[in-house]
Amino acid sequence: MNDVLLLKGRFEHAPNPTKPGAPKLPSNGKVTAEHVSLLIQELKIEQSKWLHDSSISKALLDVHYNRIIAKSNRMRSIFAFDCDEHIVGAKFDPTKTKHIITYCFDKGEFSKAIERLDDCQKIIENNFGGEVTAKDLDQLSTDTWSIKVMSRTQFMQCVKDCFYISHFAKDRTPKILNETSLISIYDIGEDAVDLLRNFGIIITNDRIINGTTLQLLPHEVNILNNKAPYLIAMVVSDISKYTKDDFEITEGVKPHIAEPTNEPIIGVIDTVFDTSAYFSKWVDYVNMVPDEIEIKKEYTEHGTTVSSIIVDGPALNPELDDGCGHFRVKHFGVLAGSVGSTFTILKAIKQIVSENKNIKVWNLSLGSKQEIPENYISPEAAILDKIQYENDVTFIIAGTNKDVGEQGEKRIGAPADSINSIVVNSVDFERKPASYTRTGPVLSFYNKPDLCYYGGDYKKRIVAFGPKGKTLVSGTSYAAPWIARKMAYLIYVMGLRREVAKAMLIDSAASWTTNEESSTKIGYGVVPKKIDDIVRSKDDEIRFVLMGDSQKYSTYNYGIPIPVANETHPFVARATLCYYPNCERNQGVDYTNTEMELRFGRINDKGRVQSIKGNKEEPEEVEDMNDFTEEHVRRYFRKWDNIKYISDHLTSRSKPRKVYTNANGNWGIKLTTMNRLRQNDGDGLPFGVVITLKELNGRNRIDDFIQLCSLRGWLVNRVNVENLVEVRNKAEEDIVWE
Repeated sequence: MNDVLLLKGRFEHAPNPTKPGAPKLPSNGKVTAEHVSLLIQELKIEQSKWLHDSSISKALLDVHYNRIIAKSNRMRSIFAFDCDEHIVGAKFDPTKTKHIITYCFDKGEFSKAIERLDDCQKIIENNFGGEVTAKDLDQLSTDTWSIKVMSRTQFMQCVKDCFYISHFAKDRTPKILNETSLISIYDIGEDAVDLLRNFGIIITNDRIINGTTLQLLPHEVNILNNKAPYLIAMVVSDISKYTKDDFEITEGVKPHIAEPTNEPIIGVIDTVFDTSAYFSKWVDYVNMVPDEIEIKKEYTEHGTTVSSIIVDGPALNPELDDGCGHFRVKHFGVLAGSVGSTFTILKAIKQIVSENKNIKVWNLSLGSKQEIPENYISPEAAILDKIQYENDVTFIIAGTNKDVGEQGEKRIGAPADSINSIVVNSVDFERKPASYTRTGPVLSFYNKPDLCYYGGDYKKRIVAFGPKGKTLVSGTSYAAPWIARKMAYLIYVMGLRREVAKAMLIDSAASWTTNEESSTKIGYGVVPKKIDDIVRSKDDEIRFVLMGDSQKYSTYNYGIPIPVANETHPFVARATLCYYPNCERNQGVDYTNTEMELRFGRINDKGRVQSIKGNKEEPEEVEDMNDFTEEHVRRYFRKWDNIKYISDHLTSRSKPRKVYTNANGNWGIKLTTMNRLRQNDGDGLPFGVVITLKELNGRNRIDDFIQLCSLRGWLVNRVNVENLVEVRNKAEEDIVWE
């Protein structure tokens, strides 16, 4: 087998070369004076409501678009401020085909907007016969403009705004709630404590997370519902019922394990732990359950069995021996039983990670029975995504289970909607989705789960160790720890960045064949059992790693030399990109702030990357994506998803590629970075790319590739497992001074 190669070279960075052009409409688009008049009437109605409401200083307005709207087509000109900076929420309509975006602004802005729309409506009526077409707008770009009340650019942009806006409104429907809840309010620029006091709700800062997510008691929820339902952006119950896994006690000799030494540490956040377990010396246990709660033996079942897999899984399950060895665990018990307060657990997780920054991999096998919301990320997932953006850590999360006897599909439960985390579903030992499988996606477009692994099922379970001894278990809770082990090995032992480690797991699971099962159940596929099959490639494959940071709009290198034979490149290829973007829960369905678009392939005679494509419709340049609807590029090109996977399809008809003469056999990689809100969100954002080439004739060309890369100025390092393990062990040895 071949070692994975780490290529170190220079990435070039370039700003966006395209400049905004004149506002345009789609080819058959038109805007009537009547439509603009209706928008004016709707704004006047909203203005009247807000002027009679003195409880808050700002106004909130829902803009209903007539499609899933691209950033470039959002409202720009109707209001006199930078509209994108005033977005406080986004969701889809019930059909999931249209955006509803919520804006917050000073109440005085209504008058200015109404005046601007009124001017626009009169110009359409008087100068265009009551209707402006796409052709009219194109003609305006070259015609002279003599109208005083509005500049040409303002008018054209206002027409474009009106074309994409269906109507204005603000949802004031009370939410049906009768229990302690986690309420997220719109961020209107006021302190939450002071704001709620206006409505007679007195809370303290210890009941607030991230400024706008509040823990409210039933009577407080009713007050807010009655007095200001328009402030409520998102709501979930604070009482979480966590999914149960299947347990069955089995007979057997109590296992034995050696004393721990310098093994890497994986963090576990779970139920309380049984300190009498045979592997307890490998576990640094921290009980975070309040003293007044009685800890019963059965409460330790879940947490203990999960940690047993991380510490000693291969000894308990020899056929799943991954070659990763043992791991130490720092186990935080945050739950006793299967019911707990989401708010309390969220605060505990933030504290745990902040106080244990040396731990890079965290296993979280707790998951909610409730389905994730369709229009916003759960509070649990949002906290985890923010933690992972701000810290060099990765959470491995169980994909949650259906209960025994539950029929039909069921969406995954929180926190398995965490975008930055690695979410793991289960397969049985025949590599089929387990009977308890729940499904993605998240927010209609984000691909979850990410991966799947063997978690046991009714035919054949996983062996774990709990408070009653050896236990047969099944559930996503027991698939996730195996992936945590592999992720920890790649980071701690192999020394890889988390972005690269995650991409290697995705790459290894995806393989060359199209999965028969839906990605909403198994993600990118089943991760190989052996770590060797992840950190090494077959003799006819070349797997190499690139990593860097996004500095500008384009990050690229056009000098990757791929071996040539008979004037062709005899390879198929696949590439996986991973990064950890900043996310904003208050942006609703527009959750991730940064998009990285990936292209990898030959440099053609035009000097462009002719990318390998998972989709035949994909255009040559990212700028040409404008020819597609926003819904199309999200669904088919994974726009705004933080994992990009592109691959050739390997079939019996796969043929070598021709060599472009002007490129001298070079291939290239290009990342295009775009930000949804703040322009600097993606600055310096680390990324990792794993690329695998497969030689179509079965030849091993890795030495040719290394030689070519060295001649082109690349520094090539073999990621050799044995050498890295030896180096790590030497580094951990105690020095004895004589």
